[in-house]
Amino acid sequence: MAARLEALGAAALFVEGDVASTDDAKAMVAQTISRFGRIDCLVNAAGITTRGSLLETTPELFDQHIAINLRGPFFTMQAAVADMVGRGAPGTIVNIITMSAHGGQPFLTPYSASKAGLIGLTKNAAYAHRWDKIRINGINIGWTQTEGEDAIQREFHGAGDDWVEQANATLPMGKLGQVDEIAEFVVFLLSDRSGVVTGSVIDWDQTIPGAHD
Repeated sequence: MAARLEALGAAALFVEGDVASTDDAKAMVAQTISRFGRIDCLVNAAGITTRGSLLETTPELFDQHIAINLRGPFFTMQAAVADMVGRGAPGTIVNIITMSAHGGQPFLTPYSASKAGLIGLTKNAAYAHRWDKIRINGINIGWTQTEGEDAIQREFHGAGDDWVEQANATLPMGKLGQVDEIAEFVVFLLSDRSGVVTGSVIDWDQTIPGAHD
């Protein structure tokens, strides 16, 4: 990806790290600042959706979800906001969350719990730093067509090669969410075009929590 961006004329830096490691989470931001002199925007998109119910989840699985889905974003945000505040500069952060944070499926208990925590963090940090002109928002992503989702469907749900077509047929818009559409929305929230919006967690999906026949 870095090579593709550079081919388009943009400066890019790839930093390998494990967001479950607090040191790595902070180092990714530090290396960005070291290379470019500052950090203006941050997107927390890393996450795991390993299956686990309330009765089946082990302490190890629970801790893994918290480490990747909540603790990692906490410390990347901490490092990024510290740079913004230190420079007296505005900035924007977008946290990729999930519709499952509303409650989620019984087989996604640790995932739902960790992402619900990320909603609280998003709103808390947005409120704390609104006077610093740092806007922090989140997106609750719904069912989306990705390579990771394909692997999950095959491993945990016995899906065949036609699972996408079958899934599309059950959805109001006739298709799963698409990555490029989400990316455009993330860029909108990061940019000045989204105005003063901060502390918002937006449902990016075709289901309506709480609505029913």
